[in-house]
Amino acid sequence: MKSSLFKSLFCSFLCLFVSNVFSQSVLTDSLNTAIKKSTTDPKEKSRLLTRLSEVYRLNKDDRMATITGKESVAFALKNENYEEAVKAWTVLTNIYAITQQFSAMKASSDSALIMAREHHQPISMAYAWYGKALLYKALSNADEVVKYCQLALKALGNVDDPYLLSKIYYQLYAVNSGWNNVAKVNLYARKASENAWKAMDYNALSNAYTALSVAYEYNYAASKEKNDLDSILFYLNKAEVLYKQYPGKVADHTYAIGCINMASYYLKYFPESDPSAKKNGIRYANKARAVLKDGLRNQQIIASSLGILSEYARQEGDLVSMERYLLGAYEVMKTEKDPSFYTWINVAQALADMYEKKGAYPKALGFQKLVTEYNSKSFNKEQAMNAQKLEIQYDTEKKNNEMLVLKERESSRRLQSVLYGCVAVALLIGLVFLFRSYHFKLRYSVQLEKQLKLEKQESDMRIMLEKEERARLKAEQRLMETEQQQLKKEVMANVLQIDHKNQMLHHIKTQLNDGDSINMHKILRSESMLDLNFDQAKLQIQQVHPDFFQLLTERAQQKLTPLDLKLCACLHLNMDTRQIAQLMHVEAKSVRMSRYRIKQKLGLSKDDDLNVFIQQLGKNQTGAKAI
Repeated sequence: MKSSLFKSLFCSFLCLFVSNVFSQSVLTDSLNTAIKKSTTDPKEKSRLLTRLSEVYRLNKDDRMATITGKESVAFALKNENYEEAVKAWTVLTNIYAITQQFSAMKASSDSALIMAREHHQPISMAYAWYGKALLYKALSNADEVVKYCQLALKALGNVDDPYLLSKIYYQLYAVNSGWNNVAKVNLYARKASENAWKAMDYNALSNAYTALSVAYEYNYAASKEKNDLDSILFYLNKAEVLYKQYPGKVADHTYAIGCINMASYYLKYFPESDPSAKKNGIRYANKARAVLKDGLRNQQIIASSLGILSEYARQEGDLVSMERYLLGAYEVMKTEKDPSFYTWINVAQALADMYEKKGAYPKALGFQKLVTEYNSKSFNKEQAMNAQKLEIQYDTEKKNNEMLVLKERESSRRLQSVLYGCVAVALLIGLVFLFRSYHFKLRYSVQLEKQLKLEKQESDMRIMLEKEERARLKAEQRLMETEQQQLKKEVMANVLQIDHKNQMLHHIKTQLNDGDSINMHKILRSESMLDLNFDQAKLQIQQVHPDFFQLLTERAQQKLTPLDLKLCACLHLNMDTRQIAQLMHVEAKSVRMSRYRIKQKLGLSKDDDLNVFIQQLGKNQTGAKAI
């Protein structure tokens, strides 16, 4: 029972698909038949050829669209039907833009504009400007697209051509959609639909309905009102009705895009718990995939439909179906001649995430590597594409400038006849002004010379002031360095004395704690003598030997302790062992042991005299500074 039901549904769908393909084939066949009739008027034949080229383009048959478009141009030129030639060139511009043949696209656009300007027909100029808009759309220059669409509207003036108007307004809608200009998106989408209905261009009308659904999506994002959400589905349903009501008049590709949008809206705006929305979303995703099964250049739409189905499978927790859909999308994208790496990246990333969730880490890693590879290829492709676009844009701007120059030259030629009549008067006036100009130039040169001289003086003064400022800053820097060095010298000179005072106070404290008698007069007299010696030592160290301790540290083979440095300073002051012992409050024997230890650290032999070495160290320093 289930099998027969499946078969009946499959057969009914197949009939629907075949009927649509057949109807589109009938349209192209009828156009070809009318073109081949000997009784067909040449002007009408040119129009039919252009229309046939457009039909081939809508059906993604780029080769036949190009061949027919060129044939239309040649036939129109042969019969001096220049308006139709401009229209055919505009169709070719669109075809070359889609197939990314930028040089051919520019050539077609330029030919249409040149022809239109030569014959001054409003319709021709409007189509030529529209062709320029298509050119700049392919070059991703939105500002220029708007500019040339406005020129096309201005060229039309009061001429009622709803077919062209619908296309112009659709381009303006697309640009403002990219700019998120909600008001203009609504305006131009509505105007595009109104003119497409007048022109009975049902494919353009289907696109306009899709544009209106996008406009209401913008409205819903701002208002969150259910009426706007209902309007999204309302216009997408109208596009579907149009496809069924006028078989062959709406391209399968256009209808499939509407189905993908419908499936996306059900997935995006309806909760997962809504079975009806889920059913409709799956149904429209399958419709998009089925209607393009045997079409040309439809891999992205098919992959998108499989991606939507995989998302529904994910919501249901059916990872097996999700994997099947995503792998199917991946295989579909592999068949694309000029792949869209953006879609490949999305599919590969979804597969990597899915396999990671399933714990199949080798597969997840493999697809993640593919994501990286596709990102790199996408970047390289985009760079190459941008280089071509920039080159074409440069050539286009150059050509536009040349055309502007030619136009100005033509205007100049028309003015020559008038100018010749004024030559005599101009010469007379010129002589008067020549005489005045001579005196003016003379005064100007003198004034300029004075100004240059003043500027030179000002420059010299500025240089001199800058030099003086640098010298002042340098002097201040040296003064600060000198003051800093002096402070360092004073610090080094005070360290020894402070250390001695601390030890002396500690010694007195120890004697007081032990109950020993203290001769304070003797201590004060001794300290006064030592203070006098320290004052002299400080002066000597500051003025003569500021780097004494640094030289000792550099010469030492082992690290000198603060006590070692203190002992060396005392030796440098020519203090004997008794004085040093008294100063440090130690036994003379300890001073001798310290002297022996310092000799070892300085790398001196037994025969070397430590006193002589230290005194010589100070003299060497003094001599170095004197030099």
